[in-house]
Amino acid sequence: MNLADMLCYADIHDLSRIARNYECDCSSNSKNELIQSILARVNRKEVFESLVTGLETEDVRFLNSLLFDRRDSFSLEELIARASQTKFPRAENETWNPRELITRFKHRGWLFNGHSQQTKYLFRVPEDLKRRFGETLGAHFSKKLIYLPRPPQVYRDEQLLLAGDLTVFLRSLGEQAMPLNAEGFLYKRQLAQLLEAMSVTEEPVGKTAWRFGYGRKYKEYPARFSFLYDYCYFNGWLDENGNQLSLTSAGEARAEDNRKEDPAALYTFWLRLYKGPVPNLLSLSYWINKLSKSWVAAQSLQSVLSTLIKPYYYDTPESILESRVLPMMMHLGLLRLGADEEYGTVLQMTRLGSGIVEGTYVAEEDRIEMELRAAHPVD
Repeated sequence: MNLADMLCYADIHDLSRIARNYECDCSSNSKNELIQSILARVNRKEVFESLVTGLETEDVRFLNSLLFDRRDSFSLEELIARASQTKFPRAENETWNPRELITRFKHRGWLFNGHSQQTKYLFRVPEDLKRRFGETLGAHFSKKLIYLPRPPQVYRDEQLLLAGDLTVFLRSLGEQAMPLNAEGFLYKRQLAQLLEAMSVTEEPVGKTAWRFGYGRKYKEYPARFSFLYDYCYFNGWLDENGNQLSLTSAGEARAEDNRKEDPAALYTFWLRLYKGPVPNLLSLSYWINKLSKSWVAAQSLQSVLSTLIKPYYYDTPESILESRVLPMMMHLGLLRLGADEEYGTVLQMTRLGSGIVEGTYVAEEDRIEMELRAAHPVD
């Protein structure tokens, strides 16, 4: 339902509170007058833009969590959980009541209780406001970005390469099983052979950085290969039997299949896999797509989006975007990453990537929970 419909179902006390919030000059005793006054104020572009662009950071994060969820209703418990996640970092003795954030949204007419006996304890966001929120925030973000007047001097475009390397990996295993060490990882020699066979070069993982949370094998394998490995494992193509890695019968059939893996399937799996450390990855992908149709300086994009990203252990919002999200989106063929003498690192969505991001939805609860293999720096 749209805002006008929800206002019609709201009681006069809720309407009065919303009208006061918008400083409407009308009678508080007439429901029809309250509704018309609220709609008149909300439909004024400058009023709506001023409200949205003037939001506190926590309010923007909460709004962002609702914009890309396709469900039409939320329980109070779900909203409290989302609101609780908007305050970071939290001071040790800081008093924070997420219910106050929800109340502010209700008083603005951005959240409404259901009107039937079955839905009165559920909350809805008006559909027309959802669209306007996205448009207004997008325009606000765009004004802070630095767009290039020309393409960069050099850039990398890896469209469809990941799907090809998936086949290379499976066929390599099909030719010969590979030994695993006591922790269940490939030995350095075999890993180096596989990495060398890939179309995109990756260096083996060093022993100086902590690594966990971004996949089953992320602790010892570089990000792109780790993702390929986990994708094959969760599709039932790999057999980690005792001290060796081989293909299952399904894996053998897939290795002999000449079809390329669907890029949208790879992207969907990535969303589910990385949602643990980056809970709002779906919305981040949406914003990157919306804001990067043309070549844009990565540093300016980072300054806009980093406030939406929650730190993950030693990963800062900036490093999550720079090191975990953007490179993997490039490996997935969703965007190009370039280098420019004047603008530094730059990026642009590919046409394939835009189509995939705009056409893919993964529900909030649809994620792959990974075991944390190393919650401290690796020795």
